Amino acid sequence: MQVCEEGLGQLMAQRTKEKVKRPASRLKEPTTAAPGTADQRIKALEQERDGLKGELEAANQRIAALEESRSLVASRIDWVIESLSGVVDRRE
Repeated sequence: MQVCEEGLGQLMAQRTKEKVKRPASRLKEPTTAAPGTADQRIKALEQERDGLKGELEAANQRIAALEESRSLVASRIDWVIESLSGVVDRRE
């Protein structure tokens, strides 16, 4: 009878190891989509896209303005350097 009890104990131990719980994230949620939900989502995404396009255009304009400003500043700095070197050359 001990052999049977030992065998039963081993079977029980194996059986508990075989049971594996699945993570809750893998459980499927019931899909109950209301009609028009896809259309609403598409409309929202289109609005977001249009807003982002506007922001991108504004950013590109700002970048162009900054590049032009940087170019003007660099030109002024070059002009000042040339003017100062001319003054130094005259004194020598």
